[in-house]
Amino acid sequence: MFRTPLTLFRTLAIAEAISWTLLIAGLILRATADLSIAVTIGGGIHGFVFLAYGATAVLVALNQRWGLGPAAVAIVSAVIPYATVPTEVWLHRTGRLRGAWRLEAGDDPRDHRPLDRLLRFFLRRPWVLGILILAAVALIFVVLLVVGPPGGKSISAASRR
Repeated sequence: MFRTPLTLFRTLAIAEAISWTLLIAGLILRATADLSIAVTIGGGIHGFVFLAYGATAVLVALNQRWGLGPAAVAIVSAVIPYATVPTEVWLHRTGRLRGAWRLEAGDDPRDHRPLDRLLRFFLRRPWVLGILILAAVALIFVVLLVVGPPGGKSISAASRR
């Protein structure tokens, strides 16, 4: 399914943009129809996809050996509505998404670093990697749900009860 870093990154970049639409639609429904559940649903989906995109950006950045700049742009693009799509286009056009997963060590001396060996270990076991990433994203998601939204509950929402 995700045979190349390009297909995985592109899929998550588009999913992140779609999740922004769900969140914004939920905010509009809450403001116009007093449907707070719409923000809960849209926000929950967006939050999960946001974290999954971030994990994907880190994984692809490691595999593709991006420098700090492109990796930071990819990760930060999730914070700006719809920015993941033009970011994916830019990364693709500049060749940063070209190539396959690095499953085997090559002639590059960096292939012998512990991080690269660990990356190859998990890339050769995509189901294990997928489950670990999903578990990490789910754990972070649950922790963030328990902590609550930034700034806490709004006063206006509390006063309506």
